[in-house]
Amino acid sequence: MHCVFIHGRTQSPEDMQEQVISKLKVPGVAFVLPRARGNSWYDARATDVLTDPTRQQLEQAIAYVRQLIGDLPGANNHPKPLVIGGFSQGACLAVEYAMRHGPWNGALASLTGCRVGTPACDRPFADLDRLPVYLTGSDKDPWIPVDAFAQTAAALARARARLHCDILPDRSHEVSATEIAQLEKVLCGLSNRSWW
Repeated sequence: MHCVFIHGRTQSPEDMQEQVISKLKVPGVAFVLPRARGNSWYDARATDVLTDPTRQQLEQAIAYVRQLIGDLPGANNHPKPLVIGGFSQGACLAVEYAMRHGPWNGALASLTGCRVGTPACDRPFADLDRLPVYLTGSDKDPWIPVDAFAQTAAALARARARLHCDILPDRSHEVSATEIAQLEKVLCGLSNRSWW
């Protein structure tokens, strides 16, 4: 099994290794940790109105992630289960990847993520066909407001994702122990679809 886990704004793969991956007890998972040029995937806040420069940066980031996934061993012939996840800006990027290229054999884990742009923006929309999705947020997160989280949950539901959501009251902008435990369940239970 593979897990592509995408870092947030001004972060790095090393941050994700320290804050998330090193805390998971999941044998047999090969982790791929992409690195953004300049340590950010796009300049705007996720909840800003989409501009042409933001769209271009977003599409470039998605294309980069897609290329990484295409280069995974066995990606084209009988692909292994794949979890695509991320934190903050990386979580938003993972959601946008799914809305363009989902579903796949695996799951999506968006830890403090939302759709990029506003409801008034023209955004791609996929039929996720029961793709398992774990989406999290917090009432105190300064980057992803509860409204954006809720709108994303609704969009994923309309996309027919198999959705599990956690709102974590008072949690600051970080990956909590609760989220790490649930991500571990996603990874461990993916083969038999028993992770919730």
